[in-house]
Amino acid sequence: MATRRQRGIPLSSLNPKFLHTNSTSHTWPFSAIAELIDNAYDPDVRAKQFWVDWTRIKGLDCLSFMDNGEGMTRARLYKMLSFGYSDKKAVKDHVPVGIYGNGFKSGSMRLGKDAIVFTKTRDSMSIGLLSQSYLQAVKAQQIMVPILTFRRDGQNLAEDAASLEAILTHSLFSTEKELFSELRAIGAAGPTGTRIIVWKLRTTLSGETEFDFAADKYDIHIRASGSERSRERRAMSPESDWSLRAYCSILYLKPRMQINIRGERVKTQLISKSLAHIANDSYRPAFLTKRIRITFGFNTKSKEHYGIMMYHKNRLIKAYERVSCQRKAERKGIGVIGVIECNFLQPTHNKQDFDDTEQYRKTMHNLSTKLEDYWNEIRYRRKKDDPRCTIPIEDTAKAPDQVWVQCDSCLKWRRLPDGFDCSRLPEKWFCNMNHDPQFRSCMITTAKFMARPHSLFQKELETFNCFYFMISRPLQLEKVEQEKSSLSSLCNHLKQDLEKLSGQIDRGAGPEREEAERKLSKLRLSLARLLVCFVPALNLEHVDVSSEVIDELLDQVLEETIMAVTGHTCF
Repeated sequence: MATRRQRGIPLSSLNPKFLHTNSTSHTWPFSAIAELIDNAYDPDVRAKQFWVDWTRIKGLDCLSFMDNGEGMTRARLYKMLSFGYSDKKAVKDHVPVGIYGNGFKSGSMRLGKDAIVFTKTRDSMSIGLLSQSYLQAVKAQQIMVPILTFRRDGQNLAEDAASLEAILTHSLFSTEKELFSELRAIGAAGPTGTRIIVWKLRTTLSGETEFDFAADKYDIHIRASGSERSRERRAMSPESDWSLRAYCSILYLKPRMQINIRGERVKTQLISKSLAHIANDSYRPAFLTKRIRITFGFNTKSKEHYGIMMYHKNRLIKAYERVSCQRKAERKGIGVIGVIECNFLQPTHNKQDFDDTEQYRKTMHNLSTKLEDYWNEIRYRRKKDDPRCTIPIEDTAKAPDQVWVQCDSCLKWRRLPDGFDCSRLPEKWFCNMNHDPQFRSCMITTAKFMARPHSLFQKELETFNCFYFMISRPLQLEKVEQEKSSLSSLCNHLKQDLEKLSGQIDRGAGPEREEAERKLSKLRLSLARLLVCFVPALNLEHVDVSSEVIDELLDQVLEETIMAVTGHTCF
């Protein structure tokens, strides 16, 4: 029974030993960290940034996790610290990863024995403690989760006195001043957010923490054993098996959140677009009515790291899972990666595998068949294109077919020109640095823009692509006339659209005239985006779309471009 001092502290009906038992579902420490990242990624939190760090507090190694999301109310914090609650809902196409309401408990207790949560909303600040050490110290028969709330209006809850005493006695922070210092740390990332500190980290048999914080000051590694065999095994395994930075870079199929590890941003990647010789296929399981997209391609970094990248609700479940054709003696499919989002399968409790069902086994069989077909097709094409070539395609140097970069402001992904050298990118990249003027604004959504065929805007995009082709690549002589003709045709269409809309304005009246003026303004603004690549100093905010200056600038650029093509030169 709880003592008088402990009364008022929220209770759970579970035995404290369950905290350790529950945490053992994570046999791999990175899967435990992923649970905490998932909570910040979920649509109800809406965090844009997430920080993972190592620090020492009062002589103890600690892991800290912080996001700049919506924060949690007292009620939501209690649910997160308790068991069996999950009321997460999808927001548009953003589907929550967790469904069991167990991720924080299993993840944090796998990393260490004790965890404290600081969270801020716009109205309140709350602190919660989930601690095996505390429960052992007070000989608790049930899981107790001390929670206290500081309201922004200064009206604190009287029943929090017991929780405050428990937190100050059994956590790393012995004064209210220290607690407020941690709450203020959230303010540095934004007005709301959540900060988690885990201590008494799990150790190896030698007494060291299972994480190696010294190997790389900007990363967190899983500590390697000292044996020669262990070092050789690590050298052959994918970096994501032991480097948290590498693992986080592929954790989400379509990354929506910026992750920072020890003060440095993780360069997340669109795994399905970072391959070479990309080919798309589809698979329709017998139990589904729609087809599932599969992407195949070659790993551009190491031919030894290959297999299927299997995601569920955007989250990586299995990485480099080799299918049967890749495990046979013939070693078919070396270097080939397949990417699939398996929302139709059920992940295991720790989100590191799928339930071994008939559906899963059939899926893996079909993936093996399709991967082998891709492998044979690529080798056939290579032999056909160059019959004298004897170097296997997996042994050739390869570069990604596409180059994508994420804006540090809106977090949207933008495609860069093919062959672009990523080493030239600045540390921080924003949409207004885009080579493509169509996407030099965080307000433009790539998918919506590309879904508007046959519009004036689409014509302008085609014209820009033609322009960019000429200014970025030297043309072969036999293609000059073809490209010149294509460019002239597109530009004539644009001129005709401008003239047609101008005529409608002159002849029209009332609503018809207003509609023509609106369309003309949109077209001129689109052309202004095109002109930015030739006049970098042009500020679109200052463009007067009611004037004809854009038309004149367009004519001038067209003349100079055609002259450049005719003379076989580039700008």
